[in-house]
Amino acid sequence: MFFGRLSIVTTPLFTPGQLVRHKRYGYRGVVLQADERCRAPKSWYSKNNTQPDQRQAWYHVLVHGSDSITYAAQENLEPDVSSDPVTHPLVPHFFSDFAQGRYERNDVPWPGWKD
Repeated sequence: MFFGRLSIVTTPLFTPGQLVRHKRYGYRGVVLQADERCRAPKSWYSKNNTQPDQRQAWYHVLVHGSDSITYAAQENLEPDVSSDPVTHPLVPHFFSDFAQGRYERNDVPWPGWKD
């Protein structure tokens, strides 16, 4: 019998270019990159106020109306039904078009976390 900790791998529900809203903090933004698990350094995660499960999908999100980029757990995000464009200085750098409430991700790589 196996009594160890189960490994949860969550397929990301959101994709790059999709508009999302944070359930707890209310900000909206656009998904830049999805990770199947939290890839943040332990030092960053330990300072996170809520510490959601690291074994779910996590997202780099460009936050509307600011120059902030957040790293949010899947359980904290929901689709943003407003379909309004996101104002963020990096949108033109990472996305090529906006149509029907969704951004088209270009080929510029997101540097992400280092392993």
